Amino acid sequence: MKRILAFDFGASSGRAMLAVFQDGKITTEEIHRFSNDPVPVNGVLYWDVLRLYHEIRTAITLAVNRGGFDAIGIDTWGVDFGLLDAKGNLLGNPVHYRDPRTNPIPDEVFKLVPKEEIYRHTGIQFMHFNTIYQLYYLVTREPEMLARCETMLQIPDLFAYFLIGVRKGERTNASTTNLYNPMTKDWDRELCGKLGIPERILPELIDAGESYGTLRPELCEELGCQPVPVIAVGTHDTASAVVSAPATEKDFVYISCGTWSLFGTENDRPVINEESAEANFTNEGGYGGTIRFLKNIMGLWLIQESRRQWKREGEDVSFNQLEQEALASEPFCSFIDVDHPYFESPGNLPGNVVRYCRETGQKVPQTRGEIMRCIYQSLAMKYRYTFENLQRLTGRKYHAIHILGGGIKDGLLCRMTAAACGVEVLAGPAEATVTGNIAVQLINLGEIQDLWQARKVIRDSVPVTSYHPEKPEEWDAHYQQYLKAIGK
Repeated sequence: MKRILAFDFGASSGRAMLAVFQDGKITTEEIHRFSNDPVPVNGVLYWDVLRLYHEIRTAITLAVNRGGFDAIGIDTWGVDFGLLDAKGNLLGNPVHYRDPRTNPIPDEVFKLVPKEEIYRHTGIQFMHFNTIYQLYYLVTREPEMLARCETMLQIPDLFAYFLIGVRKGERTNASTTNLYNPMTKDWDRELCGKLGIPERILPELIDAGESYGTLRPELCEELGCQPVPVIAVGTHDTASAVVSAPATEKDFVYISCGTWSLFGTENDRPVINEESAEANFTNEGGYGGTIRFLKNIMGLWLIQESRRQWKREGEDVSFNQLEQEALASEPFCSFIDVDHPYFESPGNLPGNVVRYCRETGQKVPQTRGEIMRCIYQSLAMKYRYTFENLQRLTGRKYHAIHILGGGIKDGLLCRMTAAACGVEVLAGPAEATVTGNIAVQLINLGEIQDLWQARKVIRDSVPVTSYHPEKPEEWDAHYQQYLKAIGK
C-alpha cells in the first residue's frame, strides 16, 4: 500500500488529496480545500502565493495526522511565475494572468519577432498573457526587476522550491510559456535573445515524473513528516488531467473542462505548420514526452462569473437552478464567441453577453435563463468548431470525446457537447488533474509500470458516464447561425 499526497491548484481554489493505492485501485480523500483569491493592489492583480504555500504546509500536517504519505506532487495552471533573487527571496507576488498589463504587449513583440516566427519556434497558441509577453513587459517597463532576478520559476516549481530549496523547472509547464521549443525540448534561447529576456533566469528543466528532491530537513522537523520526494508530476494541470483520460486506444480526444476548456489530443510529435498556426492550436508538453495538441477555450469561467455577478446583485442562485432556467428557455436564439475579449476579465459577464448579442444583431437575451442558454449552447458549438478543426489538422477521425474534470458534473454541458459534436461523450474522472497527479507519482515510485497501465488503473478506479447524441440534426441546422454570430 502506498499513500500519496497530491496538490491541485486552480484559478479559484486549491485542494489537497490523500490517496491510497492498494489492490490495483486508487482511492482518494480530500483532506484540505481552500480558496485561491486574486488580490488587486494599486491596480495590479496578484496571486497570493505565500498564503497558498501556508495552505500546503497546513495540508502536510493534516496528512501526517492521517498516517503520513510516501510522496508529494503539485499541479497548477500555466504561464505565471515568481522571480527569485540571488538569496532565494521572492521579488514580489506573482502577477495574475488576468491582469491587463500585457494587453498591448503582443503587438510590441511582433515588431521585433514576427508572429509566424514565434509560432514556428514554439508551436504555442497566441494568448496575450503568455509568459513571453509577461517577461517582455518586465524587459520594457520594469528592467530593474529582471536585473535583480536570478531565477524565474513557474508556480508549481516555485512551490517545490519552497518545500525543498532546489530551483528546477518541469517541462509540461515550461511548454506553456511561448519560450520553450518542443523540437529541442529546451528553452528557445534564440527567441529570448531577440526579445532581451535574460537566459540566465531560466531554470534547468526536468521531465514530468522526475523528482525535484526531498523535503527540507527543517520543514520535516517542524511539520513532523518524513523526508519524502516531491515529484514533478505533469505540473501543468492539463498535463496531469490528460494522464487520467481512461482511454483504451492511442488516438483519442479530450476536453479538460474547468475554468478553461482545453480541447485536444495526444501526439508523439508537434504539429507546427501554416494550418495549425492559422487555427491557433498549441503544442504543449505531456507526460512521457508526448505533445498535447490542443486549443485553449474559455470554459466554466463563463458560468462561474455570471453566477458571481448575479450574487453581487443579490440573487443567490445555485448552479443547478441556472441549469434548469437554461433548459426552460428557448433554444438557438443567440450565440456568443466564448473567447471574445468581452469575456476575459472579471466583471459583469451577463451584461457583456447582452452587449455581444446586441452588437452582432442577434436576439438579445433578457432573462437569466436566456443568458445561460446562450452560454451553454455557445460553448457546445465552440467545441464542435474546434473538433472539426482538430480532425482536419491531424487527418484523423475521432469517434468519442473524453470530458475530464469538474465539467463532467454539468450534465447539461455534456449532453449538449455530444449533440453538437455528433459523437459519444465519455465523462470522467471528475477529479482528473488530481488522479493524473497521483498516477505519475505512483509510476515514479515503481507501483505502476507506465502511462497505459496507469490509465487501466484509473478505468478500474473511477466511474465514467456515457452520453450519446440527442437530436444532433437540430444542432446541425443552427451551426451556420453560430458561425455567422462569431464572424466565421
